[in-house]
Amino acid sequence: MIERKEYLNRLKKWKDKDLIKVVTGIRRCGKSTLFELYIDYLKSIGIEDSHIISINLENPDNEFSNYKQLYKYVKEKIKDKKQYYIFLDEVQNVEEFQKAVDGLYIIKNVDVYITGSNAYLLSGELATLLTGRYIEIKMYPLSFKEYLSYYDRQADQKLYLDYINRSSFPYALKLEEESEIDDYLDALYNTIIVKDVAQRRKIADTSMLRAVSKFMFDNIGNCLSIKKIADTLTSDGRPISVHTVESYLDALVECYVFNKVPRFDIKGKQYLQSGEKYYATDVTMRYSILGRRNIDAGHILENIVYLELIRRGYKVYTGKTGDREIDFVAENKEGFTYFQVAYTTREKSTLERELAPLQDINDHYPKYILTMDIDPIADFNGIKKINVLDWLTQKS
Repeated sequence: MIERKEYLNRLKKWKDKDLIKVVTGIRRCGKSTLFELYIDYLKSIGIEDSHIISINLENPDNEFSNYKQLYKYVKEKIKDKKQYYIFLDEVQNVEEFQKAVDGLYIIKNVDVYITGSNAYLLSGELATLLTGRYIEIKMYPLSFKEYLSYYDRQADQKLYLDYINRSSFPYALKLEEESEIDDYLDALYNTIIVKDVAQRRKIADTSMLRAVSKFMFDNIGNCLSIKKIADTLTSDGRPISVHTVESYLDALVECYVFNKVPRFDIKGKQYLQSGEKYYATDVTMRYSILGRRNIDAGHILENIVYLELIRRGYKVYTGKTGDREIDFVAENKEGFTYFQVAYTTREKSTLERELAPLQDINDHYPKYILTMDIDPIADFNGIKKINVLDWLTQKS
């Protein structure tokens, strides 16, 4: 079991704070295991078993037809005035769950923790009902650094290739054969498509939904418009409206299969309304849809860098400076950091192409080129070229 220290420490930080702790993320990214680790921690500091109430709402043994039943079940287990810790895993499976969560939250000696595999968890009525009363912890599958910790190894190119071939989902570490991993990813993908997207959005034509998803996996890191997607699918013999594509894409982002990255005009310091990119939450899931041929190593590396920036707490945009593109503009309270990502820049023309957009930026913020090249750190008038594996494994 990988400890997931970053997420565990965040739960410890918010322990007994008067807020609902909401852990969100794609199915099987490790949310339930995180609760197990945290419960072990609570027991290690003296919390009694009777004051820890943990319910996995995907388990058929824990079926509640409505929020009232769930609330009553938990409430009856609160026997005294000592602090109780309530864990509701995959809480969106209970109709109007937000009312049960709100009811438990207002009990003075209760600390509430919930998980969900859909961004719907924090939209609509829940957001309205619980505004200002929850903290969200966004959870992702294993980072490259966490993957290394499982094997207790130092980073190298072979382990990176293993990482992007074996999957970042924790359970895949237990699987030996590539075919087993593909079967697992295929089953997981189908569960997400059917349960988290089609059923929730009441989508009858799952084949068209899969077609949109396949197109997106095949275009990771490309600038896309909704119209372009609709036109391409229609020309391929799958007629679909712009409105339907937009609805399906929203649903795929909502269940964390894809992450939408908006565009930012660096010179004008403004957000743009078109030209977004999409990156997968797990790059290997594309193999169950597209196979393992014609893998675009450059865009997969981009995807890995994007996810690491998100894990480190940045707001991430794709950048525009004049008619040139910056792969990532990462923003935090200290300002901006700019990144270009290339598998290699050993050829002079490639290096010049990657440097040019960064050289167009006139501010003082850090600028990096991340590559797989095993070279000493180079500095091009303030633009640093560093090995991406070193960057992925450094402290946040």
